Amino acid sequence: MSLENLTSKYIDSAAYVLDTMEMVEEQTKEQRASIKKVIESARAYLEDARHFRNEGRLEVSLTSVAYCEGLLDALRMLGAVTFEWPSRAQVKREK
Repeated sequence: MSLENLTSKYIDSAAYVLDTMEMVEEQTKEQRASIKKVIESARAYLEDARHFRNEGRLEVSLTSVAYCEGLLDALRMLGAVTFEWPSRAQVKREK
């Protein structure tokens, strides 16, 4: 798989998760505010990844989307959000 295809695959998967994940209800107001800040950071990294991909800076794009994925996985590990990483077929259907 080419670097361009790999980068696009990860961008599509992260976008799918950001669109479909759910915040766990058992959070305090302060926790929800903190979780939302982390989610906004993940969204910003995803936008950076798209920007760098469009500029042809694929290594930087892949790094940005990896940061996004790391934040999302951390939120899930902490029990703050629920989601499943999609299969490639799911991502294509959602576009």
